[in-house]
Amino acid sequence: MVDWKLQSCCDTQDIIFLCLYGGYSLFTMIFMNTVVVKPMKLIAIFIHEMGHASAAWLTGGSVDKIEVYQNEGGVTNFRGGFRPFIIPAGYVGVAFWGGVFVALSGSRIGATVAAGIFMAALLICLRYSPNGTLIGLCLFFFVITLAATLIDWLVFSPVLEYVTLFYGVFIGWYGIMDIWDDTISRTVEGSDASACFQMWRCCLPRCVGVQFMLCAICCQCLGLYFALVSLMNA
Repeated sequence: MVDWKLQSCCDTQDIIFLCLYGGYSLFTMIFMNTVVVKPMKLIAIFIHEMGHASAAWLTGGSVDKIEVYQNEGGVTNFRGGFRPFIIPAGYVGVAFWGGVFVALSGSRIGATVAAGIFMAALLICLRYSPNGTLIGLCLFFFVITLAATLIDWLVFSPVLEYVTLFYGVFIGWYGIMDIWDDTISRTVEGSDASACFQMWRCCLPRCVGVQFMLCAICCQCLGLYFALVSLMNA
């Protein structure tokens, strides 16, 4: 029987996992605006842009180019598709994948699946005219993730679970902080929230930002819950 109520919490493994989640979260908040985590910030922006691209593909559109810039900006050039689904998919995609990475980090198989999806996305991106920054980013994180996977399965474990957890925590908290900075604390012209406002005049950019924020927080909470369920039923 699956322990959905987490009644068997918390043994040593669960405590280590929770401490790591808390430590990763604290690390992200402290170093977010420093060069220490610059590569991770750029990979979070990559996931934001891949969210737009995925939504375009899912709604029948096509993608011409995906780019990420050193100044922590990014752009996805697409044609066709359903814009009301594509435009919010950047922030929603970051929130969703942050939660998914956390959830799958609760088991070795899950972490391997997450790593496989991540590496596949990195390789797929290389087909869509990436700029130099994104090419280097994709290759760097592909090698790091592949190395963690091989070490975990061939040398010792757990390694990949903790790497995947870090990806999920950083991406999730980056999304929350980015949403706050760009859509709630101020209104950035040209942001996804402003673009949503152009489509739905009844929903102000800050109101859209609040919805993005709630989505991001819920995804992190659900990710942590499912990871604990996985750990306790291993």
